[in-house]
Amino acid sequence: MNTNLRRALGAAAAVAVGLPALAACGSGGSGAADGGKTVTLVSHDSFNVSDGVLKEFEKQSGYTVKVLKSGDAGAAVNQAILSAKHPQGDVFFGVDNTLLSRALDKDLFTPYEAKGLDRVPKALQADAAQHRVTPIDTGDICVNYDRAYFADHKLAPPQSFDDLIKPEYKNLLVTENSATSSPGLAFQLGSIAKYGDDGWQDYWKKLKANGVEVVDGWEQAYNQRFSGSAAGRKAKGDKPLVVSYASSPPAEVMDVKPEPKEAPTGVATGTCFRQIEFAGLLSGAKNTEGGKALIDFLLSKKFQEDMPLTMFVNPAAQDAALPGLFTKYGAKVTDPETLAPEKIAKNRDQWIKAWSSIVLK
Repeated sequence: MNTNLRRALGAAAAVAVGLPALAACGSGGSGAADGGKTVTLVSHDSFNVSDGVLKEFEKQSGYTVKVLKSGDAGAAVNQAILSAKHPQGDVFFGVDNTLLSRALDKDLFTPYEAKGLDRVPKALQADAAQHRVTPIDTGDICVNYDRAYFADHKLAPPQSFDDLIKPEYKNLLVTENSATSSPGLAFQLGSIAKYGDDGWQDYWKKLKANGVEVVDGWEQAYNQRFSGSAAGRKAKGDKPLVVSYASSPPAEVMDVKPEPKEAPTGVATGTCFRQIEFAGLLSGAKNTEGGKALIDFLLSKKFQEDMPLTMFVNPAAQDAALPGLFTKYGAKVTDPETLAPEKIAKNRDQWIKAWSSIVLK
């Protein structure tokens, strides 16, 4: 499998609840131990930045960056909450809008209005009144399709939630478990945003009747069951529809020579739910000034333009240019489904419980 795809898309593969061991990379110790010259970033396993970009920040700021990776996105947030009284670092990156209220309710972050925030659309600033978190990137969870399958069967690929319950797509879709996977949860949230509190459960009953397959996480769905991915073809996956990311197609063609005319996978842009990732200055941070400088850096044009091909996400800053790989092969999602973080926080557990009783029973 393409290692960049694995790294970029594995961040949200499963929402864990355990206490994973922290893996450290970078150099230096705590900020207190070295006179405040080290700033520690806590994140999920898929945080990635080009060496040259990080070195430039270290040279300009005088800080050494230490990165602590603590599992997938859900596990990293849980770990940060459980260690809030004695934070593992200065900045946390990787809490998204599906988990944001949980972190804010636990007073995980100290307010800080980052430099460059004026370059970020207001719609992404979920905590604009207090600036406890700063939006860094966005990504869309969408159904991906295997172009070859639909061409061979002379069938138009689905483009919307409504299409997925049509008889011509029976037994073609694999998705992830909402209780164990953040892409799975995001897809469920997309259906709730689309059909509302009164309609989403009926939609899932129809989707179940139309043969949707549910697996534990993204890795199994995309790399084993989906027929359109390189790994899925090798594993003889037989599902031509999968819940994945709008950035999966450009990731599939990265490093492929010669460059293909189009990616082997496409995106049903009418099935997308937008995730927004945030960074925040951890309450009780030992190096608050270094933390502020690091958050400013995460919003800098240099870092924002590095993210698409290191983490396969879209920059939050409006002036950050996308690389050609994204513009040529990526899906343009103009009208994704969204839900307010407060509504997600209030209803998340009961939604998952209701979904499980419909789909898994």
